[in-house]
Amino acid sequence: MDFEPGTSILQNGAVKSSPRHARTAHNMSSSSLRKKSDLTLVSKVRFGSLRLFLVNLQEVILGTRIWILFPAVPLAVLANSFGFARPWVFVVSLMGIAPLAERLSFLTETISYFTGPTVGGLLNATCGNATELIVAIFALRKGNIKLVKYSLLGSLLSNLLLVLGTSLFFGGILNINKQQTFDSSQAEVNSHMLMLALQCYFLPMLFPNVGGSADEARVGALRLSRVCSVVMLVAYVAHLIFNLWSSHRPYFEGNEELDEYNDVVEEGPVMGKWSAMAWLVVITLLVALLSEYVVATIEDASETWGLSVAFLSIILLSLVGNAAEHAGAVIFAYKNKLDITLGVALGSANQIGMFVVPLCVIVAWIMGINMDLNFNITETVSLALSILASSSILQNGNSHYMKGLILLLFYIVIATYFFLTTDDVTINNLGLPTVQLKQQ
Repeated sequence: MDFEPGTSILQNGAVKSSPRHARTAHNMSSSSLRKKSDLTLVSKVRFGSLRLFLVNLQEVILGTRIWILFPAVPLAVLANSFGFARPWVFVVSLMGIAPLAERLSFLTETISYFTGPTVGGLLNATCGNATELIVAIFALRKGNIKLVKYSLLGSLLSNLLLVLGTSLFFGGILNINKQQTFDSSQAEVNSHMLMLALQCYFLPMLFPNVGGSADEARVGALRLSRVCSVVMLVAYVAHLIFNLWSSHRPYFEGNEELDEYNDVVEEGPVMGKWSAMAWLVVITLLVALLSEYVVATIEDASETWGLSVAFLSIILLSLVGNAAEHAGAVIFAYKNKLDITLGVALGSANQIGMFVVPLCVIVAWIMGINMDLNFNITETVSLALSILASSSILQNGNSHYMKGLILLLFYIVIATYFFLTTDDVTINNLGLPTVQLKQQ
């Protein structure tokens, strides 16, 4: 049953309870940065419709601990409109994307209160990495396939090494006298899915070695990439069925243990279904607008700062776009809830690798753009080593700070490589950029 929060919230500060809804690790991670806003002032507004709007507006903007970054959203619009230096537009747009990405998760979870655990699980399975998908779609519209590949690769590396490594390291340090354990079954399934994705990335890269002309190799790699993309999407759907309609369904249902780890215990949704849907559209449009700014200005920022587009996309963009989710993963590791941390890091990597990447290939195909799964040799090998490292570290179901440190050092080495490289304008016969080391 739907409701609007104008009465129960404003009279006593409470919210109506609701049935258990779909809470994934992604939601739990983002919710660790949420807080209740003080509704005392808006409760004095006499007009019901205006009061409802102000309540929702306050919940959307002030209901997160990173609300201080929200001014970056209008600043990005003003900077772009008044012709500010494009690197500054890039920076402010990135800052604005961070709180908007967290609010997307909040609104998706709010809607899941009304849809039930199954539909809510599907929403989270398709919208959990909406920010990366939106950025990728706008890059595709600009024909910037290189940026699409770099940004998605950055999300994969960030989740597998930086997020997981930071979480295990600080979780181990802060719980040094405790044995940190977790259920390895979910980590095992996600690792197997990522290995399948890795195979689909490797084969198009190796296709030119089978012989034939450069044009034949390019066409063959493109066709193989599209077939592999369909295979990955089928596997991802099968994974959803495995989690939502099997004995693993409780993974997508409400987790009562979460309450004792949240500073704010939510008894129900803070806004009605239709209000949440309306705000979801608004926030999505704002993410799309800032994503367009990022795509349009990233090359100017690269030239101005002397940093490669690869570094800005793989390292910087992935850090800012998922800042709230990443912080939540570390918080739950500190609270010795590694199952949630692993659900965030591996679950998000799985969603990027098995859903967002192949979906971009299919969307590009529909748009008449030839995007393949060839991430180039250095990038693909880096991803392969990251998957192998994270999988081997998590295989025995326990953790300590050294495991986290090893993953962090993996990430530092990869980040340093991309920091020390520049993009070459020369394009090889597969349509990918070659890379040259900076002159020392």
